[in-house]
Amino acid sequence: MIWHCGDYSVELGKRTLIMGILNVTPDSFSGDGLQNEVAIRRAHQMVADGANILDIGGESTRPGAEVVSVQEEIRRVVPLLHELKNLGIPLSVDTTKSAVAAAALEAGAAIVNDISGGTADGAMLSLLGGTQCGVILMHRRGTPQNTGLSQATTDAQDLQAELHAYFTDRLVACEQAGVARARLCVDAGFGFGKSVEENLKIVRQGHELLPWNLPILSALSRKSTIGKLLGDAPVEGRLMGTAALTTLAIVTGAHIVRVHDVKEIREVAAVVDAAMLGS
Repeated sequence: MIWHCGDYSVELGKRTLIMGILNVTPDSFSGDGLQNEVAIRRAHQMVADGANILDIGGESTRPGAEVVSVQEEIRRVVPLLHELKNLGIPLSVDTTKSAVAAAALEAGAAIVNDISGGTADGAMLSLLGGTQCGVILMHRRGTPQNTGLSQATTDAQDLQAELHAYFTDRLVACEQAGVARARLCVDAGFGFGKSVEENLKIVRQGHELLPWNLPILSALSRKSTIGKLLGDAPVEGRLMGTAALTTLAIVTGAHIVRVHDVKEIREVAAVVDAAMLGS
């Protein structure tokens, strides 16, 4: 499988790809929000540790996070993209705003990672249709401002049917906007308005929930479900839980894993890939 992301043709299926998380926000849930100078050093370390893609975010998506203006989000991410665009790997911008996406693509991003699947900004898909970048479509319930309420009230819902209806709609919307399927990647949205059991179902069933023969991104690193499973472990105590669930996500079909701890999860993925695919 080849995922087309601007000037990059990302080969999937031979090994799990590692997407390193690079937050330039003061209120990241994982406490890893960085200023640009530190973020540049962190980016280079992630590449040295084995990151295949870097995902740069200028607005926190944690439950209860404040909305950031377009101008502020651009101020946070664009200078960093300019500094990192010659790293030799695809850079992704994590945003729901079309104006931020446009500025990021101009600055060197090759992927737009939209946690709203193009629903938060009506101009997003039409913008992306006029580019050749890779596009990540995620499913969520609610927004970061109200997702905590959603997590408490969704146990009885049929997640598989909901995901099927949502992504079917999103794929049609992308086709109508001129976003080719070869540019798409899907993310079931672990932690975004879902109960612990629903999050575990996403990992257990993997590609069964996302049966469109598209690249699958798993983004579960350090999330609160892991903390709950470990007796309310703090963020800094969730690495082993992240590693365990990442192993299962790879086994059940994830092509790309989005993580904070690149070196450690690179090692996890290398062992799982060897066991699954041969060394």
